[in-house]
Amino acid sequence: MALDARLAPLAADPGRAVVLTDFDGTLAPIVADPSTARPLPGVTDVLAGLARRFGRVAVVSGRPVAYLVDRLGPLEGVHVAGLYGLERSVGGGPVVVEPDAAKWRSVVAGAVERLRGGLPAGADVEEKGLTVTVHWRRAPALEGDVRAGVAAEAASTGLTVHDGRMSVELRPPLAVDKGSVTEAFAEGCASACFLGDDVGDLPAFAALDRLGAAGAHTVTVAVVDAESAPEVAAAADLVVEGPVGALALLVDLLEASGGVS
Repeated sequence: MALDARLAPLAADPGRAVVLTDFDGTLAPIVADPSTARPLPGVTDVLAGLARRFGRVAVVSGRPVAYLVDRLGPLEGVHVAGLYGLERSVGGGPVVVEPDAAKWRSVVAGAVERLRGGLPAGADVEEKGLTVTVHWRRAPALEGDVRAGVAAEAASTGLTVHDGRMSVELRPPLAVDKGSVTEAFAEGCASACFLGDDVGDLPAFAALDRLGAAGAHTVTVAVVDAESAPEVAAAADLVVEGPVGALALLVDLLEASGGVS
């Protein structure tokens, strides 16, 4: 497949380009049990190839860094920003935690315990250390109960609520999200792209839009399926179908830059 023309400037000067991507719903299909998510075959090879060619390559996700490294492997030169930037690592190396986030760990742990004890069976409470996500994918009728329980925890703890795909998440009330991570990773670049599938990726899209207004060439890519929130595609420059489409785009970008996976 030919590379989309909007991505051609990244391939033409890869050393000054940044490639950023989400994980769930972008590199890995959405699954009923979040713990079973796996990247599509070929994803790790493509990320490794991109890291050899491009100025910076990063996976920016709501998952913990340890989870991402376990699923993707310790890929040389690939940056990983987990928990929306509260954790970071490079090439599977030491995990660096946002200093102001560490003091919230016990608060999150308390919320996890109460949510697990107070929500009906079928609600999946995903503990992430510095954040907690509650899913109702396997029991859609529980959305109201989940939202009410999470809202009560937010009111009593000071944690903030963020929507996701059939889920809500509690995070520390810090100015750290995929937008701030994207700005940090893309600082000083000539071009950049971000691939994402969910409303949590919209701050990254907005960050690239600001970078584009300042003179860089930027491309925001929505990775969509039948479940996707319409505002994600509406905010993007380019739309592809699911993780298969995202992987194909990354393969095209790597090949057009002169690299191989």
